Amino acid sequence: MAADETDLVVYACEDRIATLTLNRPDKLNAFSSALLGALQAALERFDKDPQADVAILCGAGRAFSSGADVQESQMRSREELRHARDPMAPGTPVGDFLANSAHCKPVIAAVHRYALGLALGLVLKCDLIVAEAGARFQVTETPRGLGGFRHWPLLIHRGAAAFADEVSLTGRFFTAEEAKQAGIVARVAPEGELLAAARELAVELAANPPLSVRETVRVKRWHLQRFAAEVAFQTEGVKLELTEDFEEAVRAFAEKRKPGPFKAR
Repeated sequence: MAADETDLVVYACEDRIATLTLNRPDKLNAFSSALLGALQAALERFDKDPQADVAILCGAGRAFSSGADVQESQMRSREELRHARDPMAPGTPVGDFLANSAHCKPVIAAVHRYALGLALGLVLKCDLIVAEAGARFQVTETPRGLGGFRHWPLLIHRGAAAFADEVSLTGRFFTAEEAKQAGIVARVAPEGELLAAARELAVELAANPPLSVRETVRVKRWHLQRFAAEVAFQTEGVKLELTEDFEEAVRAFAEKRKPGPFKAR
């Protein structure tokens, strides 16, 4: 199946393995509402594609994704932020990422260079993760003043335990190698061999009876979604994007300077 390079998400399928490529390389595949919509459409296409049993989600250009498009999602007026929804809440494209698929086909995230913030959340909701050596991850919401509670349940679900607590509370970068040791990443590929490693894993999955794999995926996703929904319920109404500390963190990011001092208000 031919790929359309003009799409924000390029879809291709070969030998029962679909490849979904985030295609906004000039913006490091930062997630605008348009890119999120295109990804949702591509996932629905994969779910309905009778020729596809497994998908690989990857990014074009220099990184998997730098996360949310800051200009679109965070540098808005206070009134716009007041009425904005949590981008990872249930009912949003990210919050329901993979949860509503009819066939529960497995998706493998293939991460190179960076997967930050919102992109980390998407990766953690994939069924398996393959990362290139040296790839870096970050719960950017913590230093940005938005809190790491969106990612914490996803990390805990993968068994990251104290490591999940640390990276969610500090917001520090962590590497593919650390993620592998913590049980978050399934495989670390040598530099330049990421897609080959992801495809090798996809071939292993596709060699099994599809319904057997899908039922395992369905149960796994159900438990993950329940955990994430409980956290969303606990934090419903929390609007950290209206705090002075968030405003200072975003302003500092735009001005490329160190933020602070923070005031806990």
